Amino acid sequence: MDIEADSPTSIHLADRPQARPSDRRHGLAVVAGPASGVRRLIDTDEIRIGKASGNDLCLPDPTVSRFHCVVETTTRGVMLRDLHSSNGTRVGGCWVESAYLAPEVPIQIGNSIMQLYVAQGGEPLRAAVQSGPRVLGTSPAIQRVVALLPRLAHAGATILLEGETGTGKSMIAELVHRMGPRASGRFSVVDCGALPPSLIESELFGHERGAFTGASERHIGVLEAAEGGTLFLDEIGELPLEVQPRLLRALEERTIRRIGSTKPVHLDVQIIAATNRDLREAVARGQFRADLYYRLDAVRLTMPPLRQRREDIPALVEYFCRRTRADIPAAFVERMKFDFGTRAWPGNVRELRNAVERAVLLEDLGGDTTVVQEPAPAGEAIGAGDFSIPFSAAKSLAVDRWEQSYLNILMRQSGGNVSQAARLAQVDRTHLRDLLRRHNISVGGGT
Repeated sequence: MDIEADSPTSIHLADRPQARPSDRRHGLAVVAGPASGVRRLIDTDEIRIGKASGNDLCLPDPTVSRFHCVVETTTRGVMLRDLHSSNGTRVGGCWVESAYLAPEVPIQIGNSIMQLYVAQGGEPLRAAVQSGPRVLGTSPAIQRVVALLPRLAHAGATILLEGETGTGKSMIAELVHRMGPRASGRFSVVDCGALPPSLIESELFGHERGAFTGASERHIGVLEAAEGGTLFLDEIGELPLEVQPRLLRALEERTIRRIGSTKPVHLDVQIIAATNRDLREAVARGQFRADLYYRLDAVRLTMPPLRQRREDIPALVEYFCRRTRADIPAAFVERMKFDFGTRAWPGNVRELRNAVERAVLLEDLGGDTTVVQEPAPAGEAIGAGDFSIPFSAAKSLAVDRWEQSYLNILMRQSGGNVSQAARLAQVDRTHLRDLLRRHNISVGGGT
């Protein structure tokens, strides 16, 4: 297949498959341009390249974008990905958006040229990640992340977690909290994408009584309430632009002021932020402030998707089983580990957790995990082949029946205790009561 030299595309330049990143180490050498002679070992999952000072490989070249490209280690090899740079990226003379790299093939960004090289005498990456918590798995992809956590937890550094939705970023954040000196403090979570823009500033910083219409009482914001603990800002990329300068000031000065107050409040809190967006692209497009990105990016960890670490599925299955029900039989756990671990899993950690917990809750129906993991299609739930019912109505009916079945088993499992059931299902107690009321499900004496 011919490749147009002027057409950006994704190509693989190696004549043979690259060695796995765990088998040998690579680096980047600048061979032409203002930074000629600089070498950078690829010792993390991702190396950022550009002229901004916050990059892992900084090139003082005016023709290079501030965040020009990244070089990632993957299971297939070392991959370069252009970050919508102004002047583009050429690999082997071809304009590319992404490409797998081979040693000594020229990589041109602006007026600078780099090459990939194989590090000599370096120990395999696998040997550098033998320590650290195993709850998330033992694959090199995840152990490269968790091996850093004890040091980060005790340093109290601001951490930016990147990765696809459902890859376990919240688990990592909670793990950092539990491993550090703030473990006895509060672990607070704010979903920046779920709060209305009009409320998010008050939620973060709090407000005084009378500060605005409807502010009938003083409200302590989550930054202040997390004193001595950890604040997890999920989906930080969704934070409105108008709120970002105030968050930046709070992170830099470690003080806040409630809305309607002039009195500063000192902050002693570790900040962990997470996003499934590429914030560098958002900065380039003016959708996220560069100064806030630099402040959050003191330490950045990228969570690998579950498809890149399938060997971790059994360990995760066992963890979710034990967390859902402490007295679950060992034979059931082993069967679950086998069932989930031997088939292709299409989702990420969150989807796996939901499927495992659903299977555990339905264990008293016979423990048939295949039935739990693969529920019958909506059409079968109301009578297969009956198309007299509109699609939306059929779907609504199927969901209602599933909810009723789930809630009945949930309340039976929790002995009718609403609080325990809410913790088991990981939903708000008020929301659970509304669902029970809607489905006319009675509860026991527990609250």
